Amino acid sequence: MKKSFKYILFALLTATAFGTTSCTDYLEADAESVLQKEDAFKNFANFQGYIEVMYNVIPDVAKHYWVSSFNWGEDEVITTGNGEYLMGFQIDNGNYRSYFNNGACFLDRNWAVDQIQGSAGARFDKALWGGGWYAIRQANIGLQALEEGLLKDATKEQRDMIAGQLYFFRAWFYFQLTSYWGGLPYLTEPMEPTAQFNLPRDSYQECAEKMAADFQKAADLLPIDWDATSTGANTKGKNAFRPNKIWALSYLGKCLLYAGSPLMVNGQEATGDQYKYDATYCKRAADALGQVLQLVESGQTQYALVDFEDYSSLFYTKEQNWLMPGSTEAIMRSPTYGADSFWRQMNSYQLSTICNGDGIILCPAANYVNYFGMANGLPLNDPESTFDKTHPWKDRDPRFYNNFIYDGVKQIKAPSEDNKKYQYANLYEGGNCCDDPRKTSRTGYFNYKFIPIGANNDDADYGYGKATHFHLAWLRLADVYLMYAEAAAEGYGGAKGKSNNCSLTAEDAVNKIRERAGVADVNAKYTGTTDKFIDEVRRERAVELAFEGHRFNDLRRWKLLTVYPYNIKTTQKFDRAQELDTSVDPKENEVKNFREEVIIQRNFSAKHYWLPFKNDDVMISSEFKQNFGW
Repeated sequence: MKKSFKYILFALLTATAFGTTSCTDYLEADAESVLQKEDAFKNFANFQGYIEVMYNVIPDVAKHYWVSSFNWGEDEVITTGNGEYLMGFQIDNGNYRSYFNNGACFLDRNWAVDQIQGSAGARFDKALWGGGWYAIRQANIGLQALEEGLLKDATKEQRDMIAGQLYFFRAWFYFQLTSYWGGLPYLTEPMEPTAQFNLPRDSYQECAEKMAADFQKAADLLPIDWDATSTGANTKGKNAFRPNKIWALSYLGKCLLYAGSPLMVNGQEATGDQYKYDATYCKRAADALGQVLQLVESGQTQYALVDFEDYSSLFYTKEQNWLMPGSTEAIMRSPTYGADSFWRQMNSYQLSTICNGDGIILCPAANYVNYFGMANGLPLNDPESTFDKTHPWKDRDPRFYNNFIYDGVKQIKAPSEDNKKYQYANLYEGGNCCDDPRKTSRTGYFNYKFIPIGANNDDADYGYGKATHFHLAWLRLADVYLMYAEAAAEGYGGAKGKSNNCSLTAEDAVNKIRERAGVADVNAKYTGTTDKFIDEVRRERAVELAFEGHRFNDLRRWKLLTVYPYNIKTTQKFDRAQELDTSVDPKENEVKNFREEVIIQRNFSAKHYWLPFKNDDVMISSEFKQNFGW
């Protein structure tokens, strides 16, 4: 059966009280709630059980498939051979239509309503397009039930928290859908199966205004912390995955910042407008994000930046009984759909020979590595940066060492006899870690951000028994600081700009993230004009949020996807100046003939700023138009 847009919109609900992996023990709904509409919504427990379905369709981008591809900017290079089926490889070739039937992609269109029925652990089925429309319909049915007075047995606090979740999820799924496909019909009530679909697509800004209204309603209705409420007391300690005021305000700011960004403001066909924001939208975004940061900075929330020594806890945990990563910094996370991370995604970040990989390596593009500047806060290409091509890994931003395995870094603690030759990363030209584009690094680097030392076959502390759990948040606090910096600069007049409800300037917000990592503040030479400061904000986003799935959307909203050098991917080659000395820090090792070569040129045009719809979608109604160029 074709799973068209119309099919999903008109999908009938056949159950209302499913739980998610993280929520199944939270609430007990009456068994009859799956049968009668009045029973499904009659009290808080039943209504909350109905809402659990929306949690259950949130994709886990990092574990959607055996190997998940979700970094589609200029950030990642995929080994040839086994990796060619991944969406990142297809996007490099401009083949956006690959998502139609790409089971390894969280945008996959092969999704059916019946796949979520009772399958909370089936992460392969949690795809954005089908799941998004399904959740939007769920939210609209729930809001309709509230309007009809079907919730009889509930306190005001419980009613507010039910409504707040429904408004949040409707807006959140719309935000995700519009981020990839642009403006869509914004449905505020469930469509009947017999209705004729003839709704036009709203513009992105029209959708953004409706999302903003929903996010604001959610923020007004939801508490900062469920644990601090009488309603949440029954599930105290298990409420971290539930929408709250901070989620809603953060996404309110994010949707307004997107609405004010160059792509949404100027359209995809115009050129030379990568710095043309809408100041009004950016002011509104800064005000929402500033409200979040003021609450955080004054200690009124459960959120805080983690110390840099605990940075890895944002992305993986080990020997903590499968504890979900994220610590105090993760704001929105998806429910986890299986925690077998070491065997799946983590094996794809390192040399396949030393782990249980299947010949796919997701390598950091060398040009992306270049965004990681110096510890003095300057970018590599600044004449005062002190970057030295004979010691290219010395005195770098400390996050460089958290993110990358580079030449000479120890990657096996106790190698077997067969693997001694791989104990230290041999990434010089001709080295055994970069000599085959089908099996080794294509770029001169491996991704170390999500891998603990010992994540390979030769180390005794590697395996299921060690409970290594990898997970990426949809939104974390560092992102809020950086979005605020961007919005405040564009809305309130540059690096010194600030929202009236926040004590931080745009510059302060960036420096807050740099200070955590031990990097010097933004240099004064980059704060004199808004455009120069925005360049540093964009570079800071590339560094702090590297490989977390943000870069593709950032390049698109900034209208940089088609612009050099953002449309290339490179490798770095060099020779060792002498034999590797394993007794010294590898960053001290000298190299020669250091050079950079383009290995991927992405021939994108204006059409590549938005994903295409399936032909079945645009044939439903003459009002539902295909995206430009497709």
